[in-house]
Amino acid sequence: MNNPSVFPIGEPNNAYAQYFDGQSYLAPLASDSTVQVSNVTFEPGCTNHWHIHHKSCQILLAVGGRGWYQLEGQPARELKPGETAYIPPETKHWHGACADEPFAHIAIMAPQEGAWNEWLEPVDAKAYAELR
Repeated sequence: MNNPSVFPIGEPNNAYAQYFDGQSYLAPLASDSTVQVSNVTFEPGCTNHWHIHHKSCQILLAVGGRGWYQLEGQPARELKPGETAYIPPETKHWHGACADEPFAHIAIMAPQEGAWNEWLEPVDAKAYAELR
């Protein structure tokens, strides 16, 4: 797979592979006690499972390819380079590539005392297949 962005593609995201359907890659860009910034690249058709960031928001900056994100109870929204998504704390959501091309986004999070990710069910395959 060719890297769809100018940021490094990183290494296979094996530590979180159980929470992804398909192959993703993770490239940490900057991190300290106040912020974590990583480039996440998804192969075509790869999505992460529904999940919740407890006590922390997440900001996604689309930087390559074409992808999707969805907040629970809302329709999925397409993400193209230059577009952003804000996921409030305690909000069930998922994100990933479209079916036929890779996707990369910068994920920004501010670590909080006691913050954690709750990983949930995979994205419904039928609903995902209907996204265009």
